[in-house]
Amino acid sequence: MRVAVICGGDSAEREVSLLSGAAVVEALVEAGVNAVAVEADRNLWPQLAGGEFDAAFIALHGRGGEDGRVQALCELAGLAYTGSGILASALCMDKVRCNHELGRLGLSVPDFEEVGSDEPNSGPISRLGLPLVVKPVREGSTIGLSIAISPDQVQPALELARRHDRRVMAQRFVSGMEITVGVLDRPLRVLPPIEITYTAQVYDYQAKYTPGGSHHVIPARLPTEVLRRVEADALRAFVGLGCEGMARIDFIVDQSGTAFVLEVNTVPGLTPLSLFPDAARAGGIEFPELCLGLVQSALARSGEGR
Repeated sequence: MRVAVICGGDSAEREVSLLSGAAVVEALVEAGVNAVAVEADRNLWPQLAGGEFDAAFIALHGRGGEDGRVQALCELAGLAYTGSGILASALCMDKVRCNHELGRLGLSVPDFEEVGSDEPNSGPISRLGLPLVVKPVREGSTIGLSIAISPDQVQPALELARRHDRRVMAQRFVSGMEITVGVLDRPLRVLPPIEITYTAQVYDYQAKYTPGGSHHVIPARLPTEVLRRVEADALRAFVGLGCEGMARIDFIVDQSGTAFVLEVNTVPGLTPLSLFPDAARAGGIEFPELCLGLVQSALARSGEGR
């Protein structure tokens, strides 16, 4: 079996994607798979369509990798691929549309709205209050995200977000414990929830990918009934959004025990510092087994027809 591990690309998450790709190649080789890293550049299509690969492992984060585009290339090439399909990928990448769908599924989401380019700063403040979380609609790894505590911080936050996406959203800030929950399918299972602690003001790109910038507490230090509720909500989000293969659902749990969904990641980080591999290990799945299982799941879905 020959597997193309697609990574790199030109999104803001390129460097993390390369690290994820290298880790996946090493794990698959350890599991006995002939895996090679394939750069997501102009030569990607001829490599995928050339017939030399049996499957693609998508380790491509951010735009191009999590928004349905590389998934569409794989389908055009008739190639089995890991993770969610085109529609679920595109939906989860678009935070505004995803949040609307999560609300329709009955899950708690902090109040939010998309901010138009001609919207006065007073609009989001009057409707959502302060502090405000401001972020690009279609970015990952908290890139372009700011927390505006005072009215004068809103405009710089909007400008920063717009450097990464012409669509920007504002969301009511919720204080609490940050939790992330991994979900796998075939068989469908929820991995142990992880509590994330960090010293920075925001769990940002630096905190995520710098050694010592954050710590993973497994299992999360929450009452058992709250943990079970978070696990159930993660499963409902995964199934309701049409996710496949794997996904990581991020929550914040406030003091009352209400778990608010913040984001759904269909291509979570797979670097040595990433959350999903830690959750899998806590669930009894070592990294080579995890990567091999995702490829086997992709081949099974392809055989059934997506």
